[in-house]
Amino acid sequence: MRQLVSSIALLAFAAGTTLAQTKKETAEPPAGESFVYGTSGGKPRHLEIHFPPGHDRTRARAPGLILFHGGGWSSGTPTQFRAACAYFASRGMVAATAEYRMLSKDEVAKLPAGESRKRVCVEDARTAIRWMKTNAERLGIDPARIVTGGGSAGGHVSVLATTNPGKLELANPKGPDTSVVAYLLFNPAFAPDDSADPEIDALRYARPGFPPAIVFYGTNDKWKTGWDALRDKLKDQGHETVRVLLAEGQPHGFFNRDPWRTITLIESDRFLEKLGLIVGPPTLTEPGNAEKLMPERVVKSAGSKAIGR
Repeated sequence: MRQLVSSIALLAFAAGTTLAQTKKETAEPPAGESFVYGTSGGKPRHLEIHFPPGHDRTRARAPGLILFHGGGWSSGTPTQFRAACAYFASRGMVAATAEYRMLSKDEVAKLPAGESRKRVCVEDARTAIRWMKTNAERLGIDPARIVTGGGSAGGHVSVLATTNPGKLELANPKGPDTSVVAYLLFNPAFAPDDSADPEIDALRYARPGFPPAIVFYGTNDKWKTGWDALRDKLKDQGHETVRVLLAEGQPHGFFNRDPWRTITLIESDRFLEKLGLIVGPPTLTEPGNAEKLMPERVVKSAGSKAIGR
């Protein structure tokens, strides 16, 4: 009996320790350093940047990361990816989460026929990425090793900002471009009706050379059909550097809550480590439960080689 009581106490202690560790890891971190990257709609637009511990901005050339929040192109805040940025900063990246302009209902109603409200979001994202590259020395980052991504609408925004060069880049080809070396995409939202506005249609800009990407979806996410169309076009072009991981039975936005937030960050970490952008195994603890991501497709290709330091 005494042995049974001791065993139960030991199990309770272990469970409590695991729970405390999980709570510690998933607690919201403090805000990063704020920078104004541009102005749109008459308002300054901000990046919240998290730096690695001991980061010497005058000498370091760390890889950069910029993530864009979701919210249907009409709501949401950069705090959605604050925890992700703080984590990847702890892994040696200069990690930013960006706000961007979102039109009001009245502004949307005044748009010309055929022009989507999503355009202003994409244009701000381009500006934010160019700002990071232009200020690479100030931030201590390598402008040739920038990763981007985002959740839902932010995933769409990040892909369009880096595949559709926009008018400014075409007019000034010698300035910093918006190309990136990889994507972290958390159930990106690509819609069939995007084809009505060529400026925000990802299928139009899907070309060979699309960077390596890791993509997360729940199997109950209706937005995945839009991704499937983009994936099929990339596949037809011979692109084989996208890994899709699925969460069984999960809806849109599943990655915002634990255990899935931790699980997707760990998989993102492993993806970036394989590309040579960070070093060593993830420092987050695997959640002690049965929840797992299942690969839809795992393809190895030259695009998965390390990106030189």
